[in-house]
Amino acid sequence: MTATATPPTATPPAAPPRAPHGTPPAKPSRPRRQTGRHLFLAGVSLLWLVPLLWAMYTSLRPYEDTAKNGYLSWPSALSPENFTDAWAQSGLAHFFWNSVLVTVPAVLGTLFFSAAVAFYVSRFDFRWNIALLMLFTAGNLLPAQVLITPLYRLYLQWNLPGWMSDSYLLYNSYWGVIVIHIAYQCGFCTFVLSNYMKTIPKEITEAALVDGAPVWRQFFQIVLPLCRPAFAALATLESIWIYNDFFWPLVLIETGDKRPVTSALASLEGQYFTNPNLIAAGALLTAIPTLIVYFALQRQFISGLTIGAGK
Repeated sequence: MTATATPPTATPPAAPPRAPHGTPPAKPSRPRRQTGRHLFLAGVSLLWLVPLLWAMYTSLRPYEDTAKNGYLSWPSALSPENFTDAWAQSGLAHFFWNSVLVTVPAVLGTLFFSAAVAFYVSRFDFRWNIALLMLFTAGNLLPAQVLITPLYRLYLQWNLPGWMSDSYLLYNSYWGVIVIHIAYQCGFCTFVLSNYMKTIPKEITEAALVDGAPVWRQFFQIVLPLCRPAFAALATLESIWIYNDFFWPLVLIETGDKRPVTSALASLEGQYFTNPNLIAAGALLTAIPTLIVYFALQRQFISGLTIGAGK
């Protein structure tokens, strides 16, 4: 009597384990998330560039073309004639020099005085340390329109020698605009520099003090060279802000020939006729120095902004 063997039955595949109840769904893959992030950033960048591209498009079109067909039409011709007319009619070369006379001393003075206050606040412990820093920072919270009336009367009473101002007053002089820019921008720069100087180990200055280095030597030869990235970032921002300022020169300078380049654009507007294409070309020309400053300090500017971002 022979026994017959029964064939083994196939084992069904094990079902995949189920996620416990309440477990969040799996996140999308990393390449998919990066693609979405890049598309979002590209869209934001495009929206940011639309006004600039539109100004460039308008400045290259003759006014007769836009007056006949409208600004939302296809151009019949493109030419740089508006740029040459804006440069010749408004005297931008003279006003560019006025902006240099105001911007360069104002930026240097702002960085120097802010660095001095930040060094004192960050490296020395005293009772009113935080209060002094808050006082400098609070100055930026006041709008310029609130200060203009008392400041205007003060400028009319502050006398200057003839070699500093042909009006013998702080009003209607380059010095008046430089001083108010330094006073108004020191708060922000002091706040940034004081936080950066706190990251510098105090052992460095303490070692210099043991070696007999006075405070002024610690400030100029030790702390300031270590703050170079922060200075580059602030110099870029301050140069752009002071150069583009329109309010203070308009109120504190009476003579048109002394005003900076931002005020020169007003001379392109006629009494009975305004050419928007010409004004767009002039506005693009005034933006060239700020682009030069940014590209010249681009590496230091980015490194200054990313300080402390990673350990």
